Amino acid sequence: MHLTQQDQKLDIVLRNQGATDSTFEISDGSNDPEKNVITEAHADSLEEGLDPRPNGNLIYSINDRPPWYLCILLGFQHYILAFGGILAIPLILAEPLCIKENNAAKSQLISTIFFVSGLCTLLQTTFGTRLPILQGGTFTFITPTLAILALPKWRCPDMSATVQTNTTNSAAPLVDGDEVWKVRIREIQGAILVASMLQLVLGLSGLVGLVLRFIGPLAIAPTINLIGLSLFIQAGQKSGAHWGIAALTVCLILLFSQYLSKVNLPLIAYKDKKWKVFQYPLFKLFSALFGMCGAWLVCFLLTYFNALPSSPNEYGYMARTDINLNAVKSAAWFYVPYPGQWGLPTVSLSSVLGMMAGVLASTMESIGDYYACARLSGAPPPPTHAINRGIAVEGVGCILAALWGSGNGTTSYSQNIAALGITRVGSRLVLQTAGLLMIILGLFGKFSAVFITIPDPVIGGMFLIMFGMVAAVGISNLQYVDLNSSRNLLILGFSTFSGLVLPTWFHSNPGMINTGIKELDQLIMILFTTHMFIGGFFGFVLDNTIPGTEEERGIKSWRKVDVGSKIHMTDHSCYNLPFCTNFIQRFKLLHYLPFLPSLESQELGTHL
Repeated sequence: MHLTQQDQKLDIVLRNQGATDSTFEISDGSNDPEKNVITEAHADSLEEGLDPRPNGNLIYSINDRPPWYLCILLGFQHYILAFGGILAIPLILAEPLCIKENNAAKSQLISTIFFVSGLCTLLQTTFGTRLPILQGGTFTFITPTLAILALPKWRCPDMSATVQTNTTNSAAPLVDGDEVWKVRIREIQGAILVASMLQLVLGLSGLVGLVLRFIGPLAIAPTINLIGLSLFIQAGQKSGAHWGIAALTVCLILLFSQYLSKVNLPLIAYKDKKWKVFQYPLFKLFSALFGMCGAWLVCFLLTYFNALPSSPNEYGYMARTDINLNAVKSAAWFYVPYPGQWGLPTVSLSSVLGMMAGVLASTMESIGDYYACARLSGAPPPPTHAINRGIAVEGVGCILAALWGSGNGTTSYSQNIAALGITRVGSRLVLQTAGLLMIILGLFGKFSAVFITIPDPVIGGMFLIMFGMVAAVGISNLQYVDLNSSRNLLILGFSTFSGLVLPTWFHSNPGMINTGIKELDQLIMILFTTHMFIGGFFGFVLDNTIPGTEEERGIKSWRKVDVGSKIHMTDHSCYNLPFCTNFIQRFKLLHYLPFLPSLESQELGTHL
């Protein structure tokens, strides 16, 4: 949101989550983001770095630096949470790309998409919004990709018929199996490459930031809420493979994250030349990882003792851990993705226009993710320049994904934002570590292939918790709105309900849109089947056109100055670009760029 100069601090903490520990102090609002740390407790050891924070009991907020070993473990947890969503994309595209039976090609695509996701995560957390937000493959690009590959010229050839023709007719051209799918992915690469320029322009020009001046809680709440609600089909499909295992996963995550969150385990550490026993909140930090691994272990044991069905037609078969063992055997030990590995991308107008709809939907979704991530990481709502920069960097990330040939773009990952709320660790450094892990582990095909054996119901159980958390974060934005107002209830109810009804109808009636222009039909279809776009659009339009006071709309409370508050929360300096604050201050012309902080906000130590 665009704020005025006097709005130096935003109260994004729930009113009933007041300060529970007054023994810590926060350093003053310095322009150096690395100085916003606890003054009495530094994270140089496990014991010293795990004291609870007043802000929603955050253990580490955005600018804090956990110990290196904790960063690796927590970063690996984010890697695991994103693994299912990122892995699903190349597996979904395998059949339309004509590599359904080509395990080598699928392994290369998996390595490429993880490598690019790690690279884009580092760019976003370092030079983008600088929020602890993970970048990965996006499902908003899947719909236009499938529409492109469904065109007659891109349908997979009948390889058996082709082989028979080649054997009977020596003059017939031989079909290269690799070229069959590479020519298709080059078409997708070109569409993503050109369409992502739109996202880059939106961010660098500041057009996104201008729109944000008119966005309030009634536009943000249905957008974030529908991010979680719209994924109920995916969660239900995976959980439905074995509801018992999915329920076990949910129970384990709830057990570790809630019931045992205040139970500290005694651990031993060597400090000051002597061994020392201290209490460590292991369950609180690694609840999602423990829950998933526990259910995974149960599935392994049930598979080992042959307690699960061995026939694919029987219910519960998908809970077995030996279904995808062939993928592990066929995966290469080491593979280095590189730009242009599939050849030079090809560009066509129809493909680019269709992909642009995915870019717009991804942009709208990411803006909602930024607000959710800021809330859960102890940061104030992102200022205009940070959102502009974040969208621009996402455009750069999609361009890199197109150059590397991942078959997809990149966007912010909602399930990893939800993990911030469950683990109560919102450190930027943890997500940067996760990005490095994704790059390094993406080079080892065997390692990534091991996680393909995670059963679907285990992933579904995680989705039930994570997507529900995202939906709840969206609802929490309504704390600033007057819910006794019929105006606000109408806007909230209509935008949320429309975001569920319209996409469902368009999915059920795909042939109803027929303008005579295929590209326009595809554009309309993609936009109206995107839940977040519909809900956010109606919330935005109605909130800015139906008369209402700022108090009623929640705008004033959202921007409320809380100077005397001692709630632990960093100021807007956490959105500073690293290593160049002094350079930006020296050249005043740079302050007029929409993706850099203004001079006034620099002087106030807060970016507006």
